[in-house]
Amino acid sequence: MRYEKGHKEQTRQKIVEAASQRFRADGIDAVGVVSLMGEVGLTQGGFYNHFGSKEDLVRESVAMAAASAVERLGARVAASRGESYRALVNSYLSTEHRDAPEAGCVAAALSAEMARRPVETRAAFTDGYTDMVELIVSTLPDSIRGKRRRTLAMAVFASLVGSLSLSRAVADPALSDEILSLGRQSALALVDAG
Repeated sequence: MRYEKGHKEQTRQKIVEAASQRFRADGIDAVGVVSLMGEVGLTQGGFYNHFGSKEDLVRESVAMAAASAVERLGARVAASRGESYRALVNSYLSTEHRDAPEAGCVAAALSAEMARRPVETRAAFTDGYTDMVELIVSTLPDSIRGKRRRTLAMAVFASLVGSLSLSRAVADPALSDEILSLGRQSALALVDAG
């Protein structure tokens, strides 16, 4: 059977998108190739027409998820009025972001798992981390200068990821909301203290 030009690339993209969502929602090790390929309407054998291994797919999925998060937050920042770092913090630590890990930041969803992945996969994660830090840097007030901008952005991102991760981990909805609220306050206080 012959396919249209670009079919293979479209199919590969579909697999990466589905994997990116499933990995963030369920965890990397919980997602099998067979179930993932079934979800996109393909067979396990078809997987190897696109990827050499599951780890190749993990690496591409992590890169896609990171780029998507930076793009999405960047758009919210661009649309904000006033202090763009506040828009970023409030968007990141929102109940909508908490409740949709499959569509959210890969750092909050998979940081713990990344620590145990091969160096090539961690390198893709690192690129996404760096891009998010640069986005945060771009939102900081002009009064924060030099190396302090990057250092502060790294601290803010760590605060955001930790707060979001913890808000997802607890079983008590009220406590989860409180963690988000306190996380917002802490991240904003970091920036305000400059």
